[in-house]
Amino acid sequence: MDKVIHFGAGSVGRGFLGELYSESGYEVVFIDVKEDVISALNREGLYRLRIVGERTEELTIPNVRAVSAKEPDAVAREVSEAILVSTAVGNNVLGAVAPLIARGIIARKDKGAKAPLNIIICENLMNASKVLYDLVRENSPPEYYSYIDERVGFVEAVIGRMIPIVPPGVAKGDPTLVIAEAYKELPVDRSGFVGQIPKVVGLIPKDNFGAYVERKLFIHNGGHAISAYLGYRKGYEFIYQAVEDGEIHIILRAALDEVGRALIARHKFAPQDISDHIEDLIKRFKNKPLGDTIFRVGRDPIRKLGPNDRLVGGAKTAYQYGIVPDNLSLAVAAALSYDHPDDAEAEKLQEKIEKEGLDRVLEDVCQVEPKSDLGRLIKEKYKSLALRSGRV
Repeated sequence: MDKVIHFGAGSVGRGFLGELYSESGYEVVFIDVKEDVISALNREGLYRLRIVGERTEELTIPNVRAVSAKEPDAVAREVSEAILVSTAVGNNVLGAVAPLIARGIIARKDKGAKAPLNIIICENLMNASKVLYDLVRENSPPEYYSYIDERVGFVEAVIGRMIPIVPPGVAKGDPTLVIAEAYKELPVDRSGFVGQIPKVVGLIPKDNFGAYVERKLFIHNGGHAISAYLGYRKGYEFIYQAVEDGEIHIILRAALDEVGRALIARHKFAPQDISDHIEDLIKRFKNKPLGDTIFRVGRDPIRKLGPNDRLVGGAKTAYQYGIVPDNLSLAVAAALSYDHPDDAEAEKLQEKIEKEGLDRVLEDVCQVEPKSDLGRLIKEKYKSLALRSGRV
């Protein structure tokens, strides 16, 4: 049985990639640091995946095992024998994973392997393929550079499946249980592959991949964030509650229409395709059994207010194509006012606004000139929200 290595046995690893690989007939080897998850996967050789939505389906994902990332020689051996590698570890951890991947590639070359090795990068990171390529080279001797360039593919991917945090107590002592929606597509950058593209269920190679990255970021991630930040202001706990709120629903659709029209202009998407995509996403956001929380989706607002991220990036893109991002600016204002007591980053954001003022935050966090059209619009929306909540 051919072997696929996946770095990160978390929600995306077990909740999505593991299912696709196992269903495709591969042995799945997870690389992780959590000893309870590693032990459970090795003891059982499988894990449970609960698909929820219009109906609930309990799946058993077989042919899996795990290796500790703390055992670099063992990880290198696994990578050297794999037909495919993927990552879903988070941007902050990618730098720690790259040396392990590099060791595996070195071992692969040293044993004379000629078959290409493709690495599917499932990270929310701009230019992820170049970032990982550079990290792998930095951790490899120069004599291996040509092998990396010729035989290793760095393939960006878009993760669209929604996978919430498993509520405490639901797993009932099983640390490997994952809950996810049924959506099962994995768009990847066709140009990143070296050699033949491996056969994986749900894998969809795309040309002009940057267009799909922006569609995911500005429409999917953006729509999720809009729902979370506006929903938080009304005291909701779950995303589905926010989307079912009549006022929020209208703003959400209008905001996605603003950025959707901009993406149509930029990437020549068919208008009906964007419309259908928005319709499908809103339906998926309403998945009540999924139980996706405002807290999970809204956490870390400083990162999500970045200049090229889901909200500000979408608003800037709209302006570039002559579309006034009235509703997107309201969403940015709601994110700026997000003060969830359990979110340390939200607390930092509010402290920065309190100490330095909104203009400085727009400059430093969003990289928006306060006196620009977009800056003035965001400040207008922020003031209206503050007046509504009695903060001004």
